[in-house]
Order: sequence, then structure tokens, then C-alpha cells
Amino acid sequence: MGAEFASVSARELIVPRSGHRDSAQSETSSSTESSPSTADRVEYVVRPSDDAWLIEHDGDRYGPYKNGREAMFFAIDAAYKLGTLGKNTHVRMTDHAGHPLTTWNYGTDRYPAVF
Repeated sequence: MGAEFASVSARELIVPRSGHRDSAQSETSSSTESSPSTADRVEYVVRPSDDAWLIEHDGDRYGPYKNGREAMFFAIDAAYKLGTLGKNTHVRMTDHAGHPLTTWNYGTDRYPAVF
């Protein structure tokens, strides 16, 4: 199980890869828009995987985390840090079937989050 998941620092989790579509789009749209649109949204998805929890972001998986609460705290922290840099960030937790359970949005929901 450990080989398929990336072991990553908090800094690596929050910074999009250089080829990330959001960074390219924000360069062209930042001069014309006052706030990020949904096209510029950076999303973190927290989901269960076997006996652990993962964070998925930009096609990568981070974890494992021991429970959904721990994974949500890490994902929200990463999303908050990107939000302070001007990104439109969103965290979504799903169940085993992929149904959304909880969401968190930068600029709308409380930080630090309370569960």
C-alpha cells in the first residue's frame, strides 16, 4: 500500500505543479478578473481507500492518513495556504461510493475548520 501513495511535505501538497492548468490560466485571467472563477478552482478530494484515507489533488494521491478527520485537516490547511496566495480553493470529502459528505471553500468557511 505504501508504494502507491506519495509521501509529501505540507509545502509540496499546497503548491501546484509548474504545468498545472490553474497557474497558466490565472496568469492570463488575473488582470481581467477581480476574483478567481470556478475554472480556476483548485480542488482537494479526501476519500477513503481500503483501511486508510487519501487526499487527491491534481492527479496525485497523498497519504495514507489514519482517518477522514486527519485527512480533512491536512487538505483544508493546504487549501487555505493556496487561498491566501489568491487561488480559489475547495476541499471535498467523499464516501466509498464517491458521494460528497463534506465540503470546505476558501473565503467562505471557517479556518481553522471545526469538525
